[in-house]
Amino acid sequence: MEKVQSASTTGKASSIVRKVFTYTIIVLGGAIMVLPFIWMVSTAFKSGAANMVLPPQFIPDEPTWSNFERVFEMFPMLQFLVNSIVVAIVTTVGQMLFCSMAAYAFARIEFWGRDKLFLLYLATMMVPAQVTMIPQFILMKQLGWLDSYTGLIVPGLFGVFGTFLLRQAFMGIPKELDEAVFMDGGNHFTVFRKVILPLAKPTFATLGILTFMQSWNSYLWPLIVTSSQEMATLPLGLSLLQGRYGTDFGLMMAGVLISVIPILAVYLFAQKYFIQGMTMSGMKE
Repeated sequence: MEKVQSASTTGKASSIVRKVFTYTIIVLGGAIMVLPFIWMVSTAFKSGAANMVLPPQFIPDEPTWSNFERVFEMFPMLQFLVNSIVVAIVTTVGQMLFCSMAAYAFARIEFWGRDKLFLLYLATMMVPAQVTMIPQFILMKQLGWLDSYTGLIVPGLFGVFGTFLLRQAFMGIPKELDEAVFMDGGNHFTVFRKVILPLAKPTFATLGILTFMQSWNSYLWPLIVTSSQEMATLPLGLSLLQGRYGTDFGLMMAGVLISVIPILAVYLFAQKYFIQGMTMSGMKE
């Protein structure tokens, strides 16, 4: 009896040690990931002289808003923000619409060569985006869409990953629901609107967050397709904050903080659906 109690006590102690070790690793990992964000916020509220103080101060003695005021005075940051918001929102809505329709066709409609066509479609994910930028640029030029919202938005309205993500979620929804709709006189549009959309909301939220973040942070394509400050997005505007011979880190971090806040707000608002969507998209067929 004593041996059993001793073994039980040892097992509980071992379990506690494992939990303490696990939580310690998680806390340390979280601290390491949050540290750059804290440093960015701290630097944004410091003056130029305070950024050169050694040892560095995480909490500035005299926080100031001057960096944010100078950002809007020296650069058209409001225009950059508006451009990024318009491009990110329209791209996100458009990709969710087009990807969902393609995913529905691949998941719920039987047609000849469907699976082979989908595999061919997935194979395009192995082509680097840099390879397709030159043909896309030539096409935008021929269409007269350079330095315009159309040129910034249209190439991002279609995505293989979004189609794949939504198809996996749609495959997890029982097809018996489709048959019930057809028996009541409905069609594929009715199934898509009344069955698929309500049940796949978490996956749509996931795709929306990922697409918004990708469009918001996009730098290379706006750099190629735009030529004026009036059409520049926020990542291009932030590149102007870095000088050739020196950089005002307070000014730069203020601009970066402005660009981070919308993404952080979107993620915090939809993080529950983001987690649910990633779980749904991993369901087996």
